[in-house]
Amino acid sequence: MMVLVQRSAPSRIHYGWIVAAAAFLAVLVSSGMRSIPTLFIVPIETEFGWTRAVLSSAIAVSLLLYGLLGPFSAALIDRIGLRATTTLALSIMAIGLAGSLVMSTSWQLILLWGVVLGAGSGLAGPVLGAIVANRWFAQRRGLVMGLLTSSLGAGQLVFLPLVAAIVAADGWRWSVILASIAVVLLIPMIALPMRDRPSDLGLRPFGAEEGADETSAPSRRNPFTAVVSALGVAVVSRDFWLLSISYFVCGATTNGLIGTHLVPFCVEHGTTAETAAGLLAAMGIFNVIGTTGAGWLTDRFDSRHLLFWFYALRGVSLLFLPYVFDFSFFGLILFGVFYGLDWIATVPPTIRLAGNAFGAGRAGMMFGWIMAMHQLGSAIFSAGAGVLHDVIGNYTSSFLFSGAMCFVASAVVLRVGQRPGPHRPIEAVPVNA
Repeated sequence: MMVLVQRSAPSRIHYGWIVAAAAFLAVLVSSGMRSIPTLFIVPIETEFGWTRAVLSSAIAVSLLLYGLLGPFSAALIDRIGLRATTTLALSIMAIGLAGSLVMSTSWQLILLWGVVLGAGSGLAGPVLGAIVANRWFAQRRGLVMGLLTSSLGAGQLVFLPLVAAIVAADGWRWSVILASIAVVLLIPMIALPMRDRPSDLGLRPFGAEEGADETSAPSRRNPFTAVVSALGVAVVSRDFWLLSISYFVCGATTNGLIGTHLVPFCVEHGTTAETAAGLLAAMGIFNVIGTTGAGWLTDRFDSRHLLFWFYALRGVSLLFLPYVFDFSFFGLILFGVFYGLDWIATVPPTIRLAGNAFGAGRAGMMFGWIMAMHQLGSAIFSAGAGVLHDVIGNYTSSFLFSGAMCFVASAVVLRVGQRPGPHRPIEAVPVNA
C-alpha cells in the first residue's frame, strides 16, 4: 500500500481546505436550488389552480430523491470522482429549473421539481460533504463537517431573499431564469479546484501522522453493487436503525415541515412572502452558527448527548410555533433564531456516530443510507402536511405532532453504540478528531 508523503511546506495552507471550500459552494448551490420552490407555491397555486397537496407532493418527491440518491452519490463519487459527480449534479439542477418555464400540467411539475431537481440536488447534497471531510481531514473532521453542513442553511441565506424579491417584482418565471443562469456560471468555479483524494497531489489528509495510509482507494466496483452491499451491512446493524429513526424525525421536522410550509404558514397569517423568505434566510445565518458550533462540540463531547439536546430543544420550538403569532412578529423572530441554531446541528454528531459504527472508509456511504431515511421523513411530512392543511385548513396539528416526535428521537439517540442490555456500552465514543 502506498505511503503518502507530505509535499507542501508546513506554512502553506493544506489543499484540503480548498477542496472543502469548493464542496461548501457545491452544497450551498444544491441546497439553495432545492429550497426555492417553496417560494413558488402560492404564485403557482394562483396561476394554475393546482392544490396545496399537489404542489407539496412535487416538493416531497424532490426531498425523497434528495435522500435516496445519497448512497448512490457516494458510490458514484468513488467511481468517477468528486469533480465529475459535482458537475453532473449541478447540470441536472439547471435543466430541472429551466424546464419548469414551459410546464403546463401538474405531472410536468412533479417531473421537473420532483424528479429532475431532486436527482441533481441529491448528487450534490450532504453526502458529498461527508466524503470530503473523511477523505481530506484526519484532524478537525468534526469542525469541517460542521462548516460543510452549515452550507445547507447558507443556501437559504443566499438565495431565498433574492428569489423572493424577484418573484414579488417580476414573477416566478424570471426568478427561475436567473437561478438557472447562476447555477451554470458557478459550475466551473466549483469543479476546477476540486480534487478527489490527497494522494492525487502527493499529500496526506490534514493532520495525518507521518506514514499514514489513504482512508480509501478508488473503487472499480459497479456503483449499484457497492450501494446494495453497504445496505446489506446496514440493515443488520442496530446502530444504523437507531440513527435512521432519529434522522427520519430530523428530516420530517426540517425540510419536510418547516422548509416546505413555513412560508405558506406565514402568508396565511398576513406576513408577506418576502418577509417570510427573509425569516428563512435569517434562520440560515443562525444555522451556520449552530451547525459550525455543533461540529466544534462534536470534536469534544459525546455525540449522543449532543443529539439528545438538539432534538429536545427542536421539539420545544415546534410546540411553540402554532402560537407564534400570539406574540406579534417578535414571536416569529424568536422562533427563527431558536430553530435556526438547531436546524442542521444534528449532522456532525450523526456522521461521527456513523463513522464510529462503520469506520471512516464506509462513513460516507452509510451516512448516505441514513440520509435516505432523513429524506423519507422529509417527503412524508412535506406531502402529509399539505394534505392535512387541505382537510382541516391549518398547520397546527402538523406542528404539534412533529414536536412530539422530536422528544422520541432525543430518547432514541442515547441508545446508539450500546448493546441491547442495560448499562452495557460497547465502547466509549471518541471525542477527539
